[in-house]
Amino acid sequence: MKALLIVNPSSGGEQAKEYEQQAKDKLASFFDEVEVKHTEKAGDATQFASDAVGAFDSVFAMGGDGTVNEAISGLAPHEDRPAFGFFPLGTVNDLARALAIPLDPQEAIDSFDAAHSRKIDIGQINDDYFMNVVAIGMIPAAINQVDVEEKTKLGKMAYFVSGLREVRKNESHQFEIDLTAANETKHVSIESSTLIIGSSNSVGGFESLLPKASTKDGRLHLIYLKDSNLWETIKSIPELLKGVSESNEVLGYETFERATISIKDSGSIETNVDGDAGPELPVTIRIVPQHLQVYCGKEKNDVS
Repeated sequence: MKALLIVNPSSGGEQAKEYEQQAKDKLASFFDEVEVKHTEKAGDATQFASDAVGAFDSVFAMGGDGTVNEAISGLAPHEDRPAFGFFPLGTVNDLARALAIPLDPQEAIDSFDAAHSRKIDIGQINDDYFMNVVAIGMIPAAINQVDVEEKTKLGKMAYFVSGLREVRKNESHQFEIDLTAANETKHVSIESSTLIIGSSNSVGGFESLLPKASTKDGRLHLIYLKDSNLWETIKSIPELLKGVSESNEVLGYETFERATISIKDSGSIETNVDGDAGPELPVTIRIVPQHLQVYCGKEKNDVS
């Protein structure tokens, strides 16, 4: 049994250097051979994971959400996919939260057990894959402006501070969305500053934002702010942070298996995919159910 450990040396304020050997030793207690590769630039984790198909039984990533997303994107297109695991070192670590993997790197390494795994859904946006969330509008604009130094210094609060700057701009758009579920398609036209599409309960480090969502329900969950001015935006954000399971006066909520999203007004809007800049609209987003076998925490043990 062979395992590949993909390490992003710059993740977690360069904590990877501290934990790499411990992770390798832990994996060596479950696998006959453990190989380590270090990323140097964007896309390396995707390439390493893709190249591992057929050569390794399991692929592990050590890094933040971006590194985890890249590794999943490298495995997802292949039919014969190795099992996937990760040791979180990022700022948010949404998938770790959803799978009950400890956020502390040392605890995540110590508690790893190859006997605990489950199949999870993953998302696809155009031709690329994502593990947890796509955001469109005000929120991705805020996230995309946060640099590495800010994230290292402020952690999750860096996104909040940047978000306050974007809220003051109060830019809403007319979105045209086709949602498909259970072979039925409906069209919705909405005015909003922000759309959030998640595949699990944890979004942006808030573990109850989508209380009805899970990594194995075969659905994606859409939240949108019903805001056309600054006052409506301010009213909707506290309701958003409480968690959303149905539509109300200030928030919209939908579930779907496939969606196409575009804007009616001119200009371009960038998406944010798992914390990194994604494609501009229009986009097609869908769920790929039960697509990846992933090692998880003991509380979520669901061997399948």
